[in-house]
Amino acid sequence: MFVDNVKITVRSGKGGDGAVAFRHEKYVPLGGPSGGDGGRGGDIILKANEGMNTLMDFRYKRIFKAEAGQNGQIKGMYGHKADPVYIKVPTGTSVYDEATGRLIGDLVENNQELVVAKGGDGGRGNIHFANSKNQAPEVAENGEPGQEKMIKLELKLIADVGLVGFPSVGKSTLLSVATSAKPKIAAYHFTTLSPNLGMVRLDDGRDFVIADLPGLIEGASNGVGLGIQFLRHVERTRVILHLVDMDPNNGRDPYEDYLAIRNELGNYDENVLKRPEVIVPTKLDIPGSEERMAEFKEKLPDDADIFPISSIQHTGVKALMNHTSEVLSKAEPIHFDVQTDETKEYNYEPEAKAFTIEKEADHDFVVKGAKVELLLQRTNLDHQDGIMRFARQLKSMGIEDALIDAGAESGDSVTILDFTFEFI
Repeated sequence: MFVDNVKITVRSGKGGDGAVAFRHEKYVPLGGPSGGDGGRGGDIILKANEGMNTLMDFRYKRIFKAEAGQNGQIKGMYGHKADPVYIKVPTGTSVYDEATGRLIGDLVENNQELVVAKGGDGGRGNIHFANSKNQAPEVAENGEPGQEKMIKLELKLIADVGLVGFPSVGKSTLLSVATSAKPKIAAYHFTTLSPNLGMVRLDDGRDFVIADLPGLIEGASNGVGLGIQFLRHVERTRVILHLVDMDPNNGRDPYEDYLAIRNELGNYDENVLKRPEVIVPTKLDIPGSEERMAEFKEKLPDDADIFPISSIQHTGVKALMNHTSEVLSKAEPIHFDVQTDETKEYNYEPEAKAFTIEKEADHDFVVKGAKVELLLQRTNLDHQDGIMRFARQLKSMGIEDALIDAGAESGDSVTILDFTFEFI
């Protein structure tokens, strides 16, 4: 089964917690703090694999988790960092953040990697918090939480040549004749329900990948028929073979069909129309097709690249493949516009408010904000020194004054995430 669009959930690993420990060796006077740092949590990394051509595997597994980093140890020993989790995806996979629709990255080369969820940093042990005023601190940081997000994987086949045209114009037949692929062929529309790939190997050793895309119809770019599901695969083909049916008994006008398909391609992505196109009149074995092709050619521009064939009789197929290879050798490579840290444009935006305070009842207040919530998650509250450090950080952030301005009095309850404390 061909699957080219899935959604998966990824969860990177939490960083390990820093340790609170002290040295007690017999011959180490005044020991001191010796709690080590926690290890980094595991990343979730997508890796392109040119041996895959479908996202079918993700129909059965949709949640991927990485391990947490190891906690810090005594004697200043760091915790082990967790191994990253690699997820294989087909070459040509675009990755989007489902929540925002933002393109995270485009995997277009074999073995290319993309970090989609970064593991949390490990927390610092109390060995880092000693100073002249507090030489035996019972303070350590918890590890940073891992990231969790839903991402959308969208496969856009990377083929050198794409076959386009109305249903039943002979795309699958041509693919079966020109390559060793065995697509389903039948005398009805929409026989092909998913793209098929084949490798064309010429006598002189040249080869290229050709993709048979399901039949387009008028309105495909707006969701009519099957086309909208597969138009994305045309984006990455360097040469277009546009098949047009010359059967005089099909009740259709070849030139109108040709214009209709060009219009749909342009509506989806006008850059596709700039690619080299070879117009391929098909079914030249049917009586009356030659006359119809002559009328069709008269309506085309003088510089149109036309190669008529009969796939049933194999007439012109070999010459078409050789010509396609020549066109392909002169075609410009496709450049993928993917935003990276080097190409990213930064626009100044006013920083969002660090926290908000909501009064839920007469003596109950809730503090919200990503920064203060992360601060809580990274604070070890098992020791008094850690609690006092957390209180000082809240004060330095202005939360204490903001609570007073909001009407908080001593004895009131203040909640951050699932932690509630008494305001003094």
